[in-house]
Amino acid sequence: MSETRLAFDPVIHAPARLQIMAVLAGVHDAEFAMLRQTADVSDSVLSKHLSALSEAGYVRLRKAAMDGRQRTWASLTRSGRTAFREHVAALTALARVAEDVVEVHMDGELAAQT
Repeated sequence: MSETRLAFDPVIHAPARLQIMAVLAGVHDAEFAMLRQTADVSDSVLSKHLSALSEAGYVRLRKAAMDGRQRTWASLTRSGRTAFREHVAALTALARVAEDVVEVHMDGELAAQT
């Protein structure tokens, strides 16, 4: 379990960043407004999260004109995809531990009742 514990990534772990990474893991790229809506945060908060992910090397940002306006698009980098996969594996391992603890607790309660 100690190896799994090391896979938790504090850059990704914040709920809004985890949502952003999850969306980007499933698409080639995503436009700023879609990410803002998904994470349910303001423009400035999303900008801060995207900047942190970009500084960590997990997200690539690009600007492109669309419908006569400048838009920001985000996509995962190779290292971002790897970091996300490892973080999800760590969360999954933690969930399994929690399930085992609940199961042991429930088994103990059943044994005490008989």
